[in-house]
Amino acid sequence: MDDVKLMLVDDEEGIRRFLGLTLGDFGYDVVTAANGLEAIEMLEHTRVDIILTDIKMPVMDGIELLKKVKSEYSDIEVVMLTGHGDLDLAIESLKADAADFITKPVNDDVLELSIARIVEKIQMKRELKEYTENLERLVDEKTKRIVELERQNAACQVIEGFSSALADATSAVESDSGLFNELPCLVSIHNRYLEIVSANTLLKERLGNVVGLNSFDIYSDRNSPGNACPVQKTFNTGKGQHSRETFIGRNGEEIPVTVFTAPIPGKDGNIDLVLDISVDMTELKRLRDELFTTQLKYQRLFDEAPCYISVQNPDYSIAEVNRRFKDDFTNPDGKTCFKTYKHRDAPCKDCPVRQTFKDGESHQLETVIKTEKGEHKNVLVWSAPIRDVYGEIVQVMEMSTDITEIRRLQDHLTSLGIMLGSMSHGVKGMLTALDGGIYRLESGLRKNDRERVDDAAAVLKNMVGRVRKMVLDILYYAKSRELELELVEAAPFLIDTARLINQKAESAGVDYRLDIPDNLGTIKIDSSAMSAALVNFLENAVDACESCIGKEDKYIGMQAAVDGSRLKISIFDNGMGMDPETRDKIFTLFFSSKGKRGTGIGLFISSQTIRDHGGEIEVESEPGTGTKFTVFLPLKG
Repeated sequence: MDDVKLMLVDDEEGIRRFLGLTLGDFGYDVVTAANGLEAIEMLEHTRVDIILTDIKMPVMDGIELLKKVKSEYSDIEVVMLTGHGDLDLAIESLKADAADFITKPVNDDVLELSIARIVEKIQMKRELKEYTENLERLVDEKTKRIVELERQNAACQVIEGFSSALADATSAVESDSGLFNELPCLVSIHNRYLEIVSANTLLKERLGNVVGLNSFDIYSDRNSPGNACPVQKTFNTGKGQHSRETFIGRNGEEIPVTVFTAPIPGKDGNIDLVLDISVDMTELKRLRDELFTTQLKYQRLFDEAPCYISVQNPDYSIAEVNRRFKDDFTNPDGKTCFKTYKHRDAPCKDCPVRQTFKDGESHQLETVIKTEKGEHKNVLVWSAPIRDVYGEIVQVMEMSTDITEIRRLQDHLTSLGIMLGSMSHGVKGMLTALDGGIYRLESGLRKNDRERVDDAAAVLKNMVGRVRKMVLDILYYAKSRELELELVEAAPFLIDTARLINQKAESAGVDYRLDIPDNLGTIKIDSSAMSAALVNFLENAVDACESCIGKEDKYIGMQAAVDGSRLKISIFDNGMGMDPETRDKIFTLFFSSKGKRGTGIGLFISSQTIRDHGGEIEVESEPGTGTKFTVFLPLKG
């Protein structure tokens, strides 16, 4: 079987690599996972036929993985890899429906034979399933043929009595009695000369005494035999007609009707008469117009709702969106919500739409999205099921309300205290370091140890700088202030700002590349605020390189150039980079990818500063490749 796909699960990278190469040599397509939990997550979007798993692993062991796979993916065969001392666990795995177990170290011949046997088993299952499906289809086709023959037989019996029934109907209409006068329909009889020879009571009440008129006279848009009416078409073709027409009422009003005609053959087999039964559609037209009006009303409500609304299919593709959604997300139809909102390739872990498809309940989630214009918005997401007439969930409606302004106001009122609390340990550590530096300074002074004094001074300077930066960040966020704008030469300002990070880059072993030409023009800025914003980007670049373990030739850099009427400043690194979801959130208050080392306020303040100066920021980043921040500031003069 060329399409068999294997998954190898083992916590040891060496085993995954070498055993994966062996399986690849056997001709199988192989994917790997480091533990059971990672394997389960991969199964959500990866088709696998056979899983080879170690028994003893962290996070989720092989026995637990086996039970999970058999409960959710019963068609997948599982082979257990076990040490000589784990035979009891191997026997337990066979009881849990494992296909086989192989002892370590793995013998290539034993492995190939085991996989081949399981592949043969899978092939037999598929062939049996295909045979069963073909047999079911054949039985279904034969059954349908028998039913069709029975229907044809019944139709023949109906046709045999149809002429007789129509003749009886004609007599009933002519005598103003019987069933046709009780029906809420307009009934008339027409002869081969296209004359109305009889009509029921209701038709006479609605259209007047039409007996003796031409068949086409009762229609609003027909005035001669040249414009064939349904009755004339029935005489011409010998077949009944079905069409939507308009009658002229006794007072000249138009009556929309659905016309059904049937030929009435004589004894010689030729058509002598035609029966015309017409249903008044006036009420239906009124209801249709009312329905159309209601649909327009709800479409307006749908489009004008002050939130993003999308209707999603079971595969998460977007079937329909409202106008507000279309304004901020270009051409969303057919795309998935997670691709449109989050730029992801798979559904979010806590996706409310997925949960609603599973349990039929409404679910709520608060998250951050990015619009086509690059705006980041906090949204509150609600999901609701859309069911068909049988109660089955066919689609899910997702409503996302923009709460960015609410969150901003709430954050301004409450987050400062939370931030101070979270920073308390950091401040305590800095104070401890200051105490240590003072002690080393006093000790050096007492002992007249110049080297000790210099070391203590360096520690104190570093700690004071960190305290100063933290306090300035807190003050900047806690209390807005007017910018102290001044005209400055761009090139000297950028060179001076770049120097502030020299020591940190050198200490981290990171190469620092500068490309700042002369004559960049003049910018109107608050030098202190703008310098702090750019230094924040540079410090993050150094941190990103430091976090990239094992990478050689680490570097950061700053470039500047004139771009039309703007100054273009690029700060880049070849560090760890960011995935799209992290990249979309980095300017969100208190979001940090540094864990306990970050406060989540620096980049937020930097973005605010650049926007306050009338500037823009663009971010490019790829995991493992690096990040580039591009800042645009307006030039003056």
